[in-house]
Amino acid sequence: MTGRGAGAILDQLVARYPALDAAAESVNAAFTLLDSVLGAGRTVLVCGNGGSAADSEHIVGELAKPCALPRLLPPEVAAALRAAGDDGYLASSLRGGLPVLSLVSQSALLTAIANDQAADLAFAQQVIAYGRPGDLLWALSTSGTSASVLHALRTARALGLRTLGLTGPGGELTGLCDVLVRVPGDATPQIQELHLPVYHALCLAIEAERFS
Repeated sequence: MTGRGAGAILDQLVARYPALDAAAESVNAAFTLLDSVLGAGRTVLVCGNGGSAADSEHIVGELAKPCALPRLLPPEVAAALRAAGDDGYLASSLRGGLPVLSLVSQSALLTAIANDQAADLAFAQQVIAYGRPGDLLWALSTSGTSASVLHALRTARALGLRTLGLTGPGGELTGLCDVLVRVPGDATPQIQELHLPVYHALCLAIEAERFS
């Protein structure tokens, strides 16, 4: 169940974007999955290609640091920082973050995988390295046919990770995702335009649930 703040954020999504009405149930399911994984202290890995790579970075930027709420550090963390020699700067400046990691960011690693193994293994190899049972892979693919994304999802499921997909009307993500959010659209730009409000609402809802 969503908390009051989170529920209002998700309700406003469809009110602002009526085209997402058919996806409302899956968006709520995506929130429940993300909240369960993060609430258990597990890690979320995020991946996608091209514009979806940029969206992956955006998601991490909203969750690993404050987005709309102050996220003040718990008193015990502030006290531990002071005990470690902090003069008050860290305790007053740092904010709560969630363990959400982008798989699209490490250029040296990505090019090494592409050169030494295969380009379509770029995300799957990182899932092998970073993923642990109970973690979550959040995969974005407007087409739903990106080989690198599909390989990563299969690897994640094999290792016991939960899986969340964000895609368009078609593709092969069905059966690979515990929760799959499909948005309407006839072309990549249209799908990406609707991906942004979906993941932005999910990030805001998670922040409200975890930090309000």
